[in-house]
Amino acid sequence: MRIAQLSSTDLHARLTRDGVLIPCGTFSVNIRSDLPALATGIGQLYADFPLLDRSDTYVDFEVEVRAPGWIRRRLRPQAVLRCDGRVPFKPLPMAQAMPLLEWGLNWVISSHAHDCLVLHAAVVERDGRALVLAADPGSGKSTLCAALVHRGWRLLSDELALVSLVDGLIRPIARPISLKNASIDIVRALGPDVVISEVCHDTAKGSVAHMRPPAASVMAMDRPAKPAMLVFPKFGAGARLHSQAEGPAHALIELTRHAFNASVLAGDGFDALCGLIEGVRSFRIGYASFDQVIPEIDRLWLEHA
Repeated sequence: MRIAQLSSTDLHARLTRDGVLIPCGTFSVNIRSDLPALATGIGQLYADFPLLDRSDTYVDFEVEVRAPGWIRRRLRPQAVLRCDGRVPFKPLPMAQAMPLLEWGLNWVISSHAHDCLVLHAAVVERDGRALVLAADPGSGKSTLCAALVHRGWRLLSDELALVSLVDGLIRPIARPISLKNASIDIVRALGPDVVISEVCHDTAKGSVAHMRPPAASVMAMDRPAKPAMLVFPKFGAGARLHSQAEGPAHALIELTRHAFNASVLAGDGFDALCGLIEGVRSFRIGYASFDQVIPEIDRLWLEHA
């Protein structure tokens, strides 16, 4: 059974009682909440996710999003996230409950997936090979990821690249794609099949929304991919297309900045970074529009990946 097969009433009831158990890549996460808005968001963004059978599934994480107390349900309502009893973030306004869940799941995975090198990067796949997009916040990484997914690439992740320490393959997560500010309308304009959540304004990141991952990407969450190409994208309004190859040494230094747990993994982390760089071709691409950057990525992919 998938979440889309539940009525809104049934979904809310399950979230309130035992929770809904869903896969997040190789992890299983049980989500509980008594907030109607969160049930609406999960029903919209996670519609294609399977409901796991808790009788034969190990639960890796227990995540709850609730009001912190009865006062906060009435006076300046807030939402608080708990993971296995811990509260990693301060409460946020109730309207930000869905983004809080998404940020919390990112924190949960990046804090515990130490059998992998965890990179702040988007990853898409084609023909069994992965394209890694690593960039600082505000560079257009997630927006470009959404556009590539809309054009047929498989989504592995828009936020966290999990590189296995065993075989160097990237493990899929395929959760909703995070969008901010002007990117929301840009992605919404990609086509009528794009499903985007309600926009949350005045967050720490500005206006925030999420795009539902394609059903095909969700159903392929058990298929890792081999890194083939690494791109450091940089969006700039009015910029001309600028594309150049990046040498392995510079690419390694740049990618190290985007590694969440390289210091925790020590030598294993460094080896994983070096192994990834050795197996890909790396490029820097500056651009101002999808019409510039996507044909360039396609060209480089055909020539080098």
